[in-house]
Amino acid sequence: MKLATLNDGTRDGQLAVVARDLKTAVVADGIAPTLQRALDDWAFIAPQLDQLSRQLNDGKARRTFEFEPRRCMAPLPRAFQWADGSAYVNHVELVRKTRNAELPASFWQEPLMVRGGSDDLLGPLDDIVVADEAWGIDFEAKVAVVTDDVPMGATPDEAFGQIRLLMLANDVSLRNLVPDELAKGFGFFQSKPATSFSPVAVTPDELGDAWRDAKLHLPLRSTWNGRLVGQPNAGVDMVFNFAQLLAHAARTRRLRAGSIVGSGTVSNQNVKKGYSCIAEKRSLETIADGKSVTSFMAYGDTIRIEMLDGDGKSLFGAIEQTVRPTGYVPPAPPVSAEKPE
Repeated sequence: MKLATLNDGTRDGQLAVVARDLKTAVVADGIAPTLQRALDDWAFIAPQLDQLSRQLNDGKARRTFEFEPRRCMAPLPRAFQWADGSAYVNHVELVRKTRNAELPASFWQEPLMVRGGSDDLLGPLDDIVVADEAWGIDFEAKVAVVTDDVPMGATPDEAFGQIRLLMLANDVSLRNLVPDELAKGFGFFQSKPATSFSPVAVTPDELGDAWRDAKLHLPLRSTWNGRLVGQPNAGVDMVFNFAQLLAHAARTRRLRAGSIVGSGTVSNQNVKKGYSCIAEKRSLETIADGKSVTSFMAYGDTIRIEMLDGDGKSLFGAIEQTVRPTGYVPPAPPVSAEKPE
């Protein structure tokens, strides 16, 4: 099934079930008011949501309406945890080369992981608001999973069984703030603003054969200012799968239902597949020519992140964002010359 959170004016929104073709939806308030509430009692609530999903896809659900991504918040507008891994070591290696930093051998045996801000997660069409273009605004296209409770010390197999949903993420970075933060030896904070997520979160059974070995084997498409700049396959060159990432996260603590864990920036060694962040493109330019020529994002730039199935249909809906300065006010709609009836 496919689940979304509609903006109803509250902090956590309203849970809705979305049709497989992303054309229609139905509010699930009779089952669970929010996605977090569903995750809190998944064994009991998920079968009811699944039944509603079947009715919707069979054209038998009542009170259906057109699904509009612009009405969506993040599937989890605020989460108990948002942790991002570094499953694609190729990406880490390229970015570190730009900083003249060697890649420790341990990076191939154990994933890096960082905690993001989980109290304010953006919807798929929310603007990327940044106070200064000079901070080096960069998109980062990723895949993320949402978990049920994962016990401390869980094995990868045990952790895999607790994956409930998958979604896409744009985990924006402010690249020019990164060096000073890392130099302090304590990690990212100001260089990682709010993360945006896809309109819908999807249960693994919706993904068919593309979901295997705890990896999602489909291209992740990034379109920057209307130009397709990357479509690396998320299942290729993923050194640590989601089961391993979850087990790593739960080594010394339990993960509570509603935890989000990201894959890290999707990256393939085959450069013809393009890139999922500008920093990787700049790294390749620097390695080849001694300098980078591709600029980071500017105000007014757009980014679209989407994943299509084998039939070319959108699985999660698209993240579509525009970079805006602080205090930006969208222009008022044009006034019609016609008199109202």
